[in-house]
Amino acid sequence: FFDVLSSKIAQIKKTAILLNQQQISFEKVAHSIQAFKSISLEEMNAVSLMKRRDTKYTIPIKSLVPVLMELQNEYQVLEIKHRRLMHYTSVYFDTPAFKFYFDHHNGRVRRTKIRQRKYVDSELTFLEIKQKNGKGETKKSRIELSDFELDLSEKSKEFILKTTQKSMELKPVLWNHFNRITLVNLKDNERVTIDLGLAYSMNEIEKKYENLVIVEVKQPRFNRNSRIVQILKKYRYNPFSISKYCIGMVHLYQDLKYNLFKSKVLKINKISF
Repeated sequence: FFDVLSSKIAQIKKTAILLNQQQISFEKVAHSIQAFKSISLEEMNAVSLMKRRDTKYTIPIKSLVPVLMELQNEYQVLEIKHRRLMHYTSVYFDTPAFKFYFDHHNGRVRRTKIRQRKYVDSELTFLEIKQKNGKGETKKSRIELSDFELDLSEKSKEFILKTTQKSMELKPVLWNHFNRITLVNLKDNERVTIDLGLAYSMNEIEKKYENLVIVEVKQPRFNRNSRIVQILKKYRYNPFSISKYCIGMVHLYQDLKYNLFKSKVLKINKISF
């Protein structure tokens, strides 16, 4: 009994230390982005990149501050209402057979994701459709909503039909919450989103990735000479194809097949703990 109790106490202490370290890292990140020049939402629209090439990286939160420190002179940070660390909430939709999930899992190059996203700090909500065209490019289409629609309105259904050219039965399958830093390089027509504090929930099941940071470089075409790409390479971080949606689905839906995602899940879990 006492051995079991001692083991549990040690685990609790270890978890408390880890959470404290993560909180300190989070505070350091929040402090470091204050050194960047700011850019408004209106100014950033010039680099909206609705059709683009996305390149993702995964890094631990403790590595983010050194990366940010080397980007301060070439990037501006999005600021809304004096906030630079934004909060986003999304709900993803899929078919009853999880077509969007399995299209990604099975390696289909032409695939779709449909979500509603609330940009909490700017008080905006959009229905967004992301489509991969088979050439590595992503096209994002969206319309503004007054708030989340768990039962899709006729307007939303018509937008989905017009955009995808397909009639589908859709339902909400996954909630997603995270904080985001958005960097903008006006000179190179490039945006960088940095997502941290990633959390998922559905049907009272939750999964959090406190230590994981997902960096996404958005460009008209992949540019290896980009400053952010060069800095990440310097710290030995290479592009890592990942879908926040699919990773959340794997952990919240235990019966879903995820054979082709196993290596990605292992890497993410290694970073997260």
